[in-house]
Amino acid sequence: MKLGKKALEALQAEIDGRLMPGDELIVAGPVAAEGTAWITKNYHDRLRDVFAERFLEDVVKLPEVYGIGTEKENNKIWKMAEESEASARYLMGEGGFLAALWKIAEASGVGLSADLRSVPIRQETIEICEVFDVNPYKLFSSGSILLGIRGGDAFVQQLRREGIMAAVIGQTDSGNDRLLYSGGNARYLERPAEDEIKKLGFLIS
Repeated sequence: MKLGKKALEALQAEIDGRLMPGDELIVAGPVAAEGTAWITKNYHDRLRDVFAERFLEDVVKLPEVYGIGTEKENNKIWKMAEESEASARYLMGEGGFLAALWKIAEASGVGLSADLRSVPIRQETIEICEVFDVNPYKLFSSGSILLGIRGGDAFVQQLRREGIMAAVIGQTDSGNDRLLYSGGNARYLERPAEDEIKKLGFLIS
């Protein structure tokens, strides 16, 4: 179901620029680091039964150590992308990577294909999410940026030289399909539901 005019305009206001067909999609900064730290802080007692205390202390610091900042004005990557003539930039937040991907595509009116296996993510995030059966790609991801650009590989190498986790995760096209690949499986990108972090209060006693 397509968004109405006002809803689309509101969504477009969240995105800096518009994706163009043929852009490469890049994720900069590990997704769900902020959400992983939140879970660890709020469910520390339960996680102590599974992980060592030192591991949990390090997980809480993920946004500080690997995050890239939440303010556009002070964000190095935001400025680097602008200088490299990125078509569109979006600072992730609620709903995580999958929500950000849907929003930037919907706001731009493009199709896309993306590979979940290429999305930068910390192993700590995967392990914490497995404990609570949470989808890390739908988890709060403040501090990660999704952008579209030509010459994506060169820009990723530029980010990595700055010590930033980054990868080309897909490409846009002029069609209507928005496909997610994981291994040999493909599915359509769905309109985002609530952030996984909101489910925890209902799933965990």
